[in-house]
Amino acid sequence: MLRRPPKQQYAALCYRTKKKQGEIEVLLLTSRDTGRWVIPKGWPMPAKKAHAVAEREAYEEAGVKGKVEKEPLGHYHYNKALRTGLKIPVRVQVHALEVQEMLKNFPEKGSRRLEWVSLQEAAKRVNEPELKALFTVFDTRASGPDLKTATAG
Repeated sequence: MLRRPPKQQYAALCYRTKKKQGEIEVLLLTSRDTGRWVIPKGWPMPAKKAHAVAEREAYEEAGVKGKVEKEPLGHYHYNKALRTGLKIPVRVQVHALEVQEMLKNFPEKGSRRLEWVSLQEAAKRVNEPELKALFTVFDTRASGPDLKTATAG
């Protein structure tokens, strides 16, 4: 059987540091169709680089603005169910985005639930095994000196 190469999407792993505890929290949101927990993601946009698409999706779906990393954190795969019932394989490239502002109004406000959770809780809530692993990778990275220094200011 012939298999199509996966379609490409770009996502933002939106995070912030709790001021008192210094712990990292990530933003999860529900998908509009199934209500499962996901991170903001979307299809490529003409003339926009991958990290810029991730940043745009974070704004449209979750109302967050911040500093997005140009280099991807990693990627994961899932099967996207189309309206026709057909499922297509999708590869999602993930970029970390440090949230600096949460907006009251944004394009998809009211169509999703948003929740800030620990990296461990995020890994429990999402369905995709490779996305669970990315939360673990990010947790390990966040424990290192690089991110703590970057988010301390």
